[in-house]
Amino acid sequence: MPKLIFGALAILVLALISLFIGVSDVTPMSLFSSSPDDRPMQVLLISRVPRTLALILSGSALAVAGLLMQMLARNRFVEPGTAGTVESAVFGILVITIVWPGSPLIAKMLAATVAALMGTALFMQILRRIPLRSTLMVPLVGIMLGGVISSITAFFAYRYDLLQTLGTWTLGDFSGVLRGRYELLWLSAGLVGLAWLAADRFTVAGLGQDFTTNLGLNYRRVLTLGLTIVAMVTAVVVVSVGSIPFLGLIVPNLVSMAVGDNARRAIPWIVLMGAGFVLVCDIIGRVIRFPYEIPIGTMFGVIGSVLFLYLLLRRRPANG
Repeated sequence: MPKLIFGALAILVLALISLFIGVSDVTPMSLFSSSPDDRPMQVLLISRVPRTLALILSGSALAVAGLLMQMLARNRFVEPGTAGTVESAVFGILVITIVWPGSPLIAKMLAATVAALMGTALFMQILRRIPLRSTLMVPLVGIMLGGVISSITAFFAYRYDLLQTLGTWTLGDFSGVLRGRYELLWLSAGLVGLAWLAADRFTVAGLGQDFTTNLGLNYRRVLTLGLTIVAMVTAVVVVSVGSIPFLGLIVPNLVSMAVGDNARRAIPWIVLMGAGFVLVCDIIGRVIRFPYEIPIGTMFGVIGSVLFLYLLLRRRPANG
C-alpha cells in the first residue's frame, strides 16, 4: 500500500507539471493573481485540466485493456493494437461517418464498440483454428488481421474523401482535447473499475477453459465480459484522442515482472503506470520542440518499440 501511495503521488506531480506546460503563459502566480474570467484561468479550465485528465484516463484504461487481452488470449504479446481491435474500431467510426456524417460522439463510440467487439471476436476465433507453435505467432496473426481491416478502411476512406479524417483516429494526439470533448473518457474509468471487480475471474480464465470450468465459472461469460470491456475502452479512446500504440503491451508486461500475474493485485499498478507513461511521453513531446508539439502516438511509438524489443529479447531464451 505505501508503494501505491507513492505511485499516486508521482502521478499527481506529473499531472501538475502537465498543467503548466504550453504556449500560453499559465503559471501558479498568474492563477493566484487572476479572476475566474481572466485568460490564464480560462486556459487552465478549458484546455489544460481536460487534457491532463484525458491523458490519465486514456493511459490507465488502455493499459488495463491490454492486460485483459493478454489474459484472455493467454499470450504476453497481445494488446488491442496487435489483435485487430483498434483497426476494427476505426473501421466502425468510418462506417458511421459515411452513413451519418453529423453523428454525435456517443454514436461514433457505439459504432466503434460494435466493430471492435466483432474484430476481436474474429481474432479469437482465428486463434482457435490455427496451430500456434510459437508465442510470437499470436501477435503476428493479429497484426495481419489488423492490416487487412486497415486496408479495407483506407479504401473506403479514399473512396469517400475521408483520408485526412482517418488520420485523426489512427494517431494519438491530445492537442485538440478541450472541455466538452473528452468527457466520454470517464466511461473508461468505470470500465476499469468493472475490470478490477471481476479481476479474480479474469485471472482464472487466463488459466484456460478447462480449468475455469472445473472451478464452476462460465468461461464464455467471462470471455464475453472481458472482450466487451476491451472493445468499449478501445472505442472510447480512439474516438476521443486516437490510438496509442504499444501501451497495452508494455505496461502489463512490466507490471507482471514486478508483482506477478494476479489481476487484482496488478490492476492498480497498471493503472498508475499506464497513466504515468502517457503523462511522461506527452510532457516530452510538448517540450522537445517547444512551442511545437510531437503527437503522443509518435512518441509512444518510438519509446514503446524500444521497450517491446527489450521484452522480446528478454523472453526469447525462455521460449527457445
